[in-house]
Amino acid sequence: MMTSSPSACIELKPGTHFAKVVLMPGDPLRAKYIAEHYLENPVLVNDVRNMLAYTGTYEGREVSVMGSGMGMPSIGLYVTELFEFFGVEAVIRVGSAGGIGDNVHVRDVLLAMSASTNSSMTDCIDLPGHMAPTADFDMLLKAKEAADEQGVHTAIGCVYTSDYFYFPNAAAKVNDKAKATGHLAVEMETAGLYLQAQIRGKRALSILTISDHIFTGEALSAAERQDSFHEMMEIALKTAARMEL
Repeated sequence: MMTSSPSACIELKPGTHFAKVVLMPGDPLRAKYIAEHYLENPVLVNDVRNMLAYTGTYEGREVSVMGSGMGMPSIGLYVTELFEFFGVEAVIRVGSAGGIGDNVHVRDVLLAMSASTNSSMTDCIDLPGHMAPTADFDMLLKAKEAADEQGVHTAIGCVYTSDYFYFPNAAAKVNDKAKATGHLAVEMETAGLYLQAQIRGKRALSILTISDHIFTGEALSAAERQDSFHEMMEIALKTAARMEL
C-alpha cells in the first residue's frame, strides 16, 4: 500500500493505516473530537495540511475519521485518494445542512438519498446526459434502522449541493427553486462524495443534521447543536459498525 498520495495531501504515519470505512466531517478539528470522544484507542494517521485523520475502533469495528474541508473540490480530492490509494471502501459524510423543505425541521437528521448540484463536476463524466449522484442503499437502510432504534426523527430525500455558500445572484432565488423541486436541504459536499464513489464502484452516504431552516428562520442553539451532533454521530458509527465490507 502507498504511504502517501500523488498530491501529497495524505501521508500515512509510519505503521498506521485507514480502516475500510471512513467518517468525514468538514472540519478537521471535528474529526479530532470524534476520534477522542467516540473511538477506542484512536491513532493519528495523517496531519498533512492539518487535515487530521485517525483510526480507532467502535463496537469492535475498525473505523477511521478524517476532515474533508469545504466544498466538492476538497471532499472530491480526499475521497478519491482514500478510494484509490488507501484501500477505503466506504465514506460517510457527517455534517450540517440548511433545511428548505416544509417537512424538515431543525435538529432532524437527514439521510441524503441523492444530490442535485450546480457544480460542473458531473460534466467530466463520459456519459451522455448527466450523472445522478446517489447514496448506497444498504448504508442508507442501516442508518435509518440505527436512527429508529435511537428514536431520532429522520428525513430522507434529495439535497441540493451548491458550489456557492454566498450565491452571487440573489434574484435567481436558487433556494426557492430547490424547494419547489422537492429538495429537502442545501449543503456543499454530498454530490461530490456520491459522484466519486459511484464512478469508482465504492460506497457512500451523507448523514446531515439540520442546523437551521432557510425559510422559517429556525436555528439550533450551541447546546442543541451538540446534542443533535451526538445523535448524528451515533447513527453514523452504528452504520459503519454494521457494514459488510
